[in-house]
Amino acid sequence: MTDLPPLSGTESAGLPVTLLTGFLGSGKTTVLNGLLAHPGMARTAVIINEFGEIGLDHQLVASAKDEMILLKSGCLCCTVKGDLIDALRRLFLQRVRGDVPEFDRVVIETTGLADPAPIIHTLMADPLVAARYRLDGVVTTVDAANAMATLDAHEEAVKQVAMADRILLTKTDLADAEARAALEARLHALNPAARVLPVVAGAVDPGALTGLGLFDPETKSADVRRWLRAEAYDGPDHDRGHHHDHDHHHHHDVNRHDDRIEAFCFTVDRPIDPFAFESWLNVLTSFRGPNLLRIKGIVNLAGHERPVAIHGVQELFHPAVELPAWPSEDRRSRIVFITRDLDRAVIAETFAAFTDAAPIGGDDPRFGGLSSTR
Repeated sequence: MTDLPPLSGTESAGLPVTLLTGFLGSGKTTVLNGLLAHPGMARTAVIINEFGEIGLDHQLVASAKDEMILLKSGCLCCTVKGDLIDALRRLFLQRVRGDVPEFDRVVIETTGLADPAPIIHTLMADPLVAARYRLDGVVTTVDAANAMATLDAHEEAVKQVAMADRILLTKTDLADAEARAALEARLHALNPAARVLPVVAGAVDPGALTGLGLFDPETKSADVRRWLRAEAYDGPDHDRGHHHDHDHHHHHDVNRHDDRIEAFCFTVDRPIDPFAFESWLNVLTSFRGPNLLRIKGIVNLAGHERPVAIHGVQELFHPAVELPAWPSEDRRSRIVFITRDLDRAVIAETFAAFTDAAPIGGDDPRFGGLSSTR
């Protein structure tokens, strides 16, 4: 396919993409309808990445080319039944040529059985797509009434929660207080850094679901603390502010799929040799890549005055980015992991072997205290 034309001005960081995922019946389309009714989302392109009819309630007012339609709200919508890469490329070219209304952001709604990782791979790996679009965040809908059973039975649902930047708790009116508290505890154990927001009838402020990525396109600066949320993993108090049974994390049913998924963070208190760090990442992803659901971090590399941000999904890593400045006086490296069937001890051992630096900062005495939650 022909190279895509360059972005200009404030678009140079890439058009932001929100990935909206969630298991079957969890309310994704209801949330999407609510978002598209908001005036602030009028210049949005929506990609429904599944087979079947477009399930939006908005009245159609015009037809665009191919499978694209224009909604009354001003948003552009299309259903993808094939290659998402081709759809994103074609959509951008049509935007440039004026074949479709100009849009400022993209929302991709996945099928309820979707693993989020391949779509994130698409946004990160294809050079033409990555040059024009950027992942702004993964938003996952969770059905408060049925999620416990869903998480027990379907690993896809567990991955959708574990990889989220924001979790929307739907159908809260159908769950009693005790069941909701237990579910929120489980969600927090799976993904400590993701904020959980209750949603009624799909009504949610778009501002709570955008700007979740590393870069703010308006200021071109990094909001590392918000993006990383490493403090959510720190020590035994990682769940303060959540009103639930604090023994919950230690009494999972061993048959639950989320016992296979672990979220943790470690810190390193001195600069890391860049070559050793890159070698460690290469070996880790080569041998255990499928088990690394998500990695993100801010790293102090020897010889670099400024911090370096890393972001990876399984075997694939986004090119490392040197940030303008450290977010605080703290110069320690912080790396967050969400893994499946990969114990944190393996990561700590290999990291120490390659870098001669043991991770610190939590409650595992074998490695100077590796901060974790499970």
